[in-house]
Amino acid sequence: MENSRHTNLNTAFQLGIRSLLTSCSKEVFCKSFPGFNPAELERLHRLFIQVITSLHEDIEDEFESLCVETQAGPTLNMVEQLLEEQRLDPLFPEKSNVEEVSHYLSEAKQNEISYLTTMLEMAEEQKHAITSRLEVLKKEQQDFSGAAAADFVNKIRTGNQKYGAATHFPRLFFPSRLCFSILIKTLLQGSRKSKLLEK
Repeated sequence: MENSRHTNLNTAFQLGIRSLLTSCSKEVFCKSFPGFNPAELERLHRLFIQVITSLHEDIEDEFESLCVETQAGPTLNMVEQLLEEQRLDPLFPEKSNVEEVSHYLSEAKQNEISYLTTMLEMAEEQKHAITSRLEVLKKEQQDFSGAAAADFVNKIRTGNQKYGAATHFPRLFFPSRLCFSILIKTLLQGSRKSKLLEK
């Protein structure tokens, strides 16, 4: 039984190309060229046979090269050996394992679906968290304009009161250096919050 499958493959291939390449008889061939005399038809037919023979050999060589490249012989021998071992093994189940394979495939698909569902849920949660954070930052930015202005005025008043109490000058003459320092600090705070919102 050794090499039987490989041998059967070669035999089937040989029979197939032989029937294809020699299906035209000499009589049918000559009838296809009614304008030639018998001598010309004879030479033309011999040329046809040479071409067919050469083509037959080329196809056989190509087939053998393909079998060697794909290791068709060893693969078929392995299949034959496995089938023989299964046939001789009394414990080998006779029923097909199609149901088992189907179960494994279904389980793999289910695991893939579960994984993708989990990833989608995580993405939705991240999107919700980012949206909430943006809303908070927008609200802080809106509240910042009024709160910062009030804070700035309070600082000016406090500084002006302290300066007026210390120098007995009117509050109108609040030092420009202190005012400028407070203004810079307030603007820096607003700049930091704006950059945080952009991120």
